[in-house]
Parts: sequence; C-alpha cells; structure tokens
Amino acid sequence: MRRTTVRIDDQLLADAKALAAQQHRSLNSVIEDALRQLLRGAEAHEPEPVTFPVYGGSGPARPDLNLNDPRVLKELMYAEEDAFYRRQAGDEAR
Repeated sequence: MRRTTVRIDDQLLADAKALAAQQHRSLNSVIEDALRQLLRGAEAHEPEPVTFPVYGGSGPARPDLNLNDPRVLKELMYAEEDAFYRRQAGDEAR
C-alpha cells in the first residue's frame, strides 16, 4: 500500500469522515470504496451496441415495398380509407 497526498474539498472531507464514523470504518476505507465504485461505474457506462429486431418473413410484411419512397408510404397509409371511399362511390352509382 502506498501513501499519497490529495487535496479534497473541506465539506466533502467532512461528509466522508461522518460516513466513516457512522459506519465504524476508517476514512481510508470509505475513500477507497468510493473510488472503486466510481471506477467500476465508468466501465459499466460503456455504450452497448444497438440491435434492432429483424422481421422473420412470415405474416403481412411485403419485402417488395420500398419504404423509403414517400409515395409508397402514402399508398400504404391511406389504402383502407381509399377503399372505403371507392366502395361508397360504387354504392352511390347503383
């Protein structure tokens, strides 16, 4: 174990001493534990790679549709509404 000198804010030192007394521990052990926690936390905050769900290919998906084309998206969004109005127009023509 090595000795070193560090500069610590007065209030932070007072809080650490109070915690050490409350837990019946040495100031040294409180500071070591706090530093260990900080270093572990820094490792734990490395960003996780993002994964997106992949569609399995069964069901209503249409791989032939280009969803980057706004016209295709508009057709998909309004298909039911358009069909409804076409049915109404057909009923009125009779």
